[in-house]
This record gives sequence, C-alpha cells and structure tokens, in this order.
Amino acid sequence: MDKILVVQTAFIGDAVLTLPMIQKLKDKHPQSEIDVLAIPETAEIFSASPFVGRVIQMDKKGRHKSFFQMLRFVREIKKNEYNFIYSPHRSLRTSLIVMMLGVRETTGFNNSSLKHVYKTLIDYKTGVHEVQRNLDLINYNYSDDSWRIIPALNIPGAAKEKLADFFKSNNLKGKLAAVAPGSVWETKRYPPEYFEGVIRYLLSRRYSVILIGSEKEKALCENIAGKFSDGVLTSAGVFTILETVELLKRTEILISNDSAPAHFGMCADIPVLTIYCSTIPEFGFYPFNKKSTYVSLEGLSCKPCGIHGHNQCPVKNFACGMNLKPEYVISKIREMIND
Repeated sequence: MDKILVVQTAFIGDAVLTLPMIQKLKDKHPQSEIDVLAIPETAEIFSASPFVGRVIQMDKKGRHKSFFQMLRFVREIKKNEYNFIYSPHRSLRTSLIVMMLGVRETTGFNNSSLKHVYKTLIDYKTGVHEVQRNLDLINYNYSDDSWRIIPALNIPGAAKEKLADFFKSNNLKGKLAAVAPGSVWETKRYPPEYFEGVIRYLLSRRYSVILIGSEKEKALCENIAGKFSDGVLTSAGVFTILETVELLKRTEILISNDSAPAHFGMCADIPVLTIYCSTIPEFGFYPFNKKSTYVSLEGLSCKPCGIHGHNQCPVKNFACGMNLKPEYVISKIREMIND
C-alpha cells in the first residue's frame, strides 16, 4: 500500500481548496493511505474528509516554531515511511520539511522556495483557479468545468444537533441569509456601515440574517447586529468550521468578504456573493460552485495592492471598499435571489 503525505500548512481557505485534489488523488490511488500535514487551525477540515487517513498537526507558531523543534518533529513523521509527497504549499519551511523527510518521490510547484528539493516540478499557472493548480499538481486531467469539485465533508451528528438547538432557541424560521463581515486583513473588509445597508435590504425582503465569523470577529458582528432591533443575530465565535458549513446549508445566500467563510459557503454549495475590496478574483480563490458570483470595483490603479491584503490601505483612501457602494452589491444579490 502506497503511503502519501500532502503538505498544506497554509490558511483555512487554502486548506478547503486542497480537498478536491486529495479526493482525486484517492481516486487515482484507491489502495493508498493519504495523510495530511496541517496546522491546528485547519486540522478539523482535513479530518472531516473521507479521503484522509491521518492529520498530522504542525504548530509552527508554537511548539514546532524553532528549527530544532521542527527537526525533532520531522524525525517523528519520517517513521511513517511515506512513498510520495505532494506539496501545494510553497514556503521555505515546507521545502525544508520535504527535504529532511528524504522521500524519493516528491512533487511541488516550480515557484516553491528551494524548488530543487522536489523531484517533480509542476508549473504554477496564474489566471486559473487554485483548485485547478492543485489538480495540476497530481497530474489530474480535467476539461471544461470538471475541476469544480465540491469537497466532501463528514459533518458529525453532534454538529447537526447543535445547529438544530440553535435554530430552535432563536426561533429561526423562513428565509435565512448569512453575512460574514470579517477578515484577517483590514483592507479585505467591506465597510461595516455598507454591510448594514445590505442587511436592511435583506430584511426588507423578509429574510432573517445571521452574522458569522470567528471569536476575533465577535465584536464586529455584535456591533453590526446592535444596529437592528429585530431579524439580525450573530453566531461569531459560537460554531466550529464544520458547524458553520452545516449552518450555511440551511441558508439561501451568503454575502462575504474575500475570506474563509466564502469557502465554507462553497462547501455548503449555496449561492455565495464574495465582495472583493483590495484583492481580485483573478488570483484564483473565488467560490467556484456555479451558484456563486462576486463584486469587485474595477479601474483602480492601486488595486490589487497585495495577494493577502494589508492592515491599512497603502494609499490611505480605501477607495476599493468605500467606492463600492451598497447599491451595487444589492443589485448583485437581487440577481442571485431572483428579486
């Protein structure tokens, strides 16, 4: 039996977009055992995939931070005797881990740090979706839209029960829309007052609105919800990733920044409207299910200002967000809900 290690220690969104690759890798090697090296924040995602054997957690910000801690960690992984390594992640740390594991068959992208560590290098294509790039990594032939693979996730029964209790205790009935106003990066966040305008429209169309986000986004969500007397509640910090996916399955639409919740909506296979402020969809990280779309302000010389965004606008005016008025976002929503 072949033993395969997939190395993906990037952000939550990147982890979600690695799942289709793992699914097709299992199709190509049905008798193989596929393990994933991931960070603690994404372990839940990979553990829920029916195509993943074990998830090995690397705490690169904590107990595996130093070089010597990492070296001891790699020595333990080496005992698993992997035959193949595939690495969608392109960082220096990842390449060092691959090198130290000493596996003969290794595959990475040609723009990886220390790219010569990999026996097989795959062209990292710009202008295509990240899922397509990852499928290229395993030499999976796709045509037309066959790359649009919705990740399979095993949602625990306890998560479904928790959601049922949440809906019952908050008397949630009828049409439900989700809004994700947060992001790690300030320049990816659509202005809160603009989100309020979007929510007013949804309320006028008889939707109940639930704000979603992490514990760090709890204050943001509560401030927005506090502007409304009825019909808006927040679940920020209440649910895990898988619980959030299960929640989104019960909504009719998600409006999100270019951030992890947009990928959760794709996993739930619901319509997702992604709002791009400082980033652009051409980077290849947009929700790829056919029900989804995006809005992005064109014609700005300063946009995009970076692939991940910034903590403050480099040119001090945040035109990419402030000039993208709620009316335009609402017009997209109206198209999506056939209003």
